[in-house]
Amino acid sequence: MASGKTPRKSTATAPDQAAPWAPENDATPPQEAVHPAVTPDQEGSSTLQLTLPAPSGRHPVGRFSQHLVDRSRIDPYVPGNRARELMVTIWYPASSTSGHARAPWMPSVSGGHFLATRGLTPQQVALPQTAGHMLAPVDTTLGKLPVLLYSTGLHSDRAMGTALVQDLASRGYIVVTVDHTHDANEVQFPNGRLEFSTMPAGAHSSDTLNVRAADIRFVINQLGVIAQGGNPDVDHAKLPSGLSHAVDTSRIGMFGWSLGGAAVDTAMQLDHRIDAGANLDGQFFGSAPGKDLDRPFMLFSSGTHNRNNDASWRTLWSHLKGYRVDIQLHGSKHLSFSDSETLVPQEAELLGLSPDQLDQMYGTIDPDRAIKIQRVYLAAFFDQELRHKHRSLLDGPASSYPEISFVR
Repeated sequence: MASGKTPRKSTATAPDQAAPWAPENDATPPQEAVHPAVTPDQEGSSTLQLTLPAPSGRHPVGRFSQHLVDRSRIDPYVPGNRARELMVTIWYPASSTSGHARAPWMPSVSGGHFLATRGLTPQQVALPQTAGHMLAPVDTTLGKLPVLLYSTGLHSDRAMGTALVQDLASRGYIVVTVDHTHDANEVQFPNGRLEFSTMPAGAHSSDTLNVRAADIRFVINQLGVIAQGGNPDVDHAKLPSGLSHAVDTSRIGMFGWSLGGAAVDTAMQLDHRIDAGANLDGQFFGSAPGKDLDRPFMLFSSGTHNRNNDASWRTLWSHLKGYRVDIQLHGSKHLSFSDSETLVPQEAELLGLSPDQLDQMYGTIDPDRAIKIQRVYLAAFFDQELRHKHRSLLDGPASSYPEISFVR
């Protein structure tokens, strides 16, 4: 097994402290990632501007958010008979981004709460801008586009997959990120209303996965409404032009990180419209892994985790009856599969994290390299299974990516 370790770039020199956060715990073509900059604010103090790696695909990216209400379900996480309510963001290749502002990584109110939970303020840290341009027109010259759904980690926000999601959109996918309300730490709804996590501390069960799977099935239904020319947003928020002509609900994939990765299998068992799934380092729970699954599945693990030391992964592997692949990213840790892989090293000094602590939390692999490899292998898997383009990258070890080994 190749080690393939690339040293992490770390500039943090602050003294050791407890790790302050762990969720589970434009218009331009691809460009070089911009390094974080410290810029003066109006009071003359310094604000650290965080950045994300630019997408690597050839298409500019558009995005918008939707407020969805499933009136057929009661929210299990709050008292009373409140209908299940979700926020989702849809990313896609755009034909033009002129006049369409770049979208923030998180909306301002939820972003402020996100920073506060980590002991930071907007005056200290400016959260990233994404590569997604708000309501830019869809590139309809590409025809019908396959759809991917993303589920994030326990108590995490849908924004945590942005580095991967916006890259897949730049490669010609429609990608839908889902906030699982009252599971996520904070979800901002229209008019600035925030909903917080109301799950019991340490909740980690098959019930949680079943709720997430039902959320995903509902979102797929709403995509069907869009494909038929409708608008499921309960506030009648505007849709980008050309969207209904681009959504292909006959080609659907799903991927997720951590608990969101575990939810992929549960969602595929519940909804046979999901044609292929990928789990980014998430342990499985409940009975779903013990059921046969005849659709393609990718297991993608960190450097210290795979099916050799995770019985839930071994169980699932034995029940995968379709195409299956199990790969491991050496030098990475569990949090490496979230945006925190690139964001936390930029703000390590403010967070009081030493280089050793960064290595303990995120591994030794360079953040940009970790994200690049995840992007390439996820795209190869979904290109092969949803676009029927064989990718030799999935056949075995590649000299270009020595950090990846295939678990046999």
